[in-house]
Amino acid sequence: MDDNDKLFDVAIVGGGLAGVVALAYARRAGLEAIVLEKQGRVGGLWRDLPAWQDIQISPADWTLGDLPLRGATQPHILANIESWVQHFGLAEGIRLNAPVRRARATGAGWEMETPQGTVRACHLVAATGAHNTPVVPPVARSNSSVREIHSSALVDPAALSGRDVVVVGGGASAFDLLELCLQHEARRIVWVYRGLHWFTPTRKPKHIAGSVRGFARMQASGMTAEEQSAAINADMRSRYEKFGLAEIVPAHDFDVRHDQLIPGRPGMLEHLARIERHRGSVEGIEGRTVTLSNGHRVEADLLLWGTGYSVDLSYFESPGIASIRSLTALAARCGCIFRSLDAANLYFPSVGLDGIGAAPWAYSLLCRSIMSHIAGTAQLDNQVLGHNVNHFDIVDYLAPRDRASYPEHAWRLHYRDIALNTPDEQPYPIP
Repeated sequence: MDDNDKLFDVAIVGGGLAGVVALAYARRAGLEAIVLEKQGRVGGLWRDLPAWQDIQISPADWTLGDLPLRGATQPHILANIESWVQHFGLAEGIRLNAPVRRARATGAGWEMETPQGTVRACHLVAATGAHNTPVVPPVARSNSSVREIHSSALVDPAALSGRDVVVVGGGASAFDLLELCLQHEARRIVWVYRGLHWFTPTRKPKHIAGSVRGFARMQASGMTAEEQSAAINADMRSRYEKFGLAEIVPAHDFDVRHDQLIPGRPGMLEHLARIERHRGSVEGIEGRTVTLSNGHRVEADLLLWGTGYSVDLSYFESPGIASIRSLTALAARCGCIFRSLDAANLYFPSVGLDGIGAAPWAYSLLCRSIMSHIAGTAQLDNQVLGHNVNHFDIVDYLAPRDRASYPEHAWRLHYRDIALNTPDEQPYPIP
């Protein structure tokens, strides 16, 4: 039977990490599934990012089981995603060069229109990611000669050498851009931010400082979210004081339900005095002059946007879904972490990625329960949480709802043992 005549159990839009993980668990659940990927190869965002882009956690945290990961930068992460396809024999279930032009809910499930025909499925997993459209804030421009580059498009950081650079943003992308400016000896570095995310001040390399194993052990020891937040907040504030960072302490206490654990950047901390800092935003660009909301004017050659990404769900026929632009707005329209409230049989696994932890681990747990629900062996509710569910908290949340994946008298001890006793350099097993 031609795929266009078949009714699949589940269609998965997007062949990035979430998509290939979802396909692996669909196969394990015995479901007829297909991935629709717009590009000619799998990888999603990681296929398009510059080679210097890396993960915010240790490689051991990213790796699962014996799936290889030989480094922490873009080429290594892309190869790791491809290893999922090879390891689980998923290639024949992935339709490449098949962008979904429209996803429409029907009485029987979903119809996805692609250049290769219409694909029909009972359930739809939207695995197009939380970070798929670079955000560049609107500013007034007049005869601008300032080169503007989003963090996702800075292919050659050597272009920063000897230049006057403005970096915009208060989170992980901006921290990376500041580090690159220092490494490549930008002549002048101006940092503009409206608010600041917490990060862990440390002189250790990012991929050591970014380990989340300590957090996992806090969770497994029985600490509540409030206790975890208080302990991490106290540690962070002590580190900020130790490193003399009083001027860039975030305005709110650290909260595991809403913040991420971002590792500090050693170069940024060591040379913070070299970085000219302004709280505010970019209002306009005229010639080489960048005007800030605080009235300050900066002469610049380059403006680097470390302003993150928005969600793109424009391929949905439903205006209510297609209009969602932020992960926060999407999470508010999902129950049980990832189950859409706006349409039946629709799931957004990337909602569960916005928190503390490792993407492959989170996606594995979430996609396993999605497929268990589709197969009829889980009972997922529509409870909207309003906060992040982190790392091993995903296990605690899903276990009562997915007994097929979490045997009643064994799961708690099994996952507690993984959290407490897995050596830091050893990957977790594939769930």
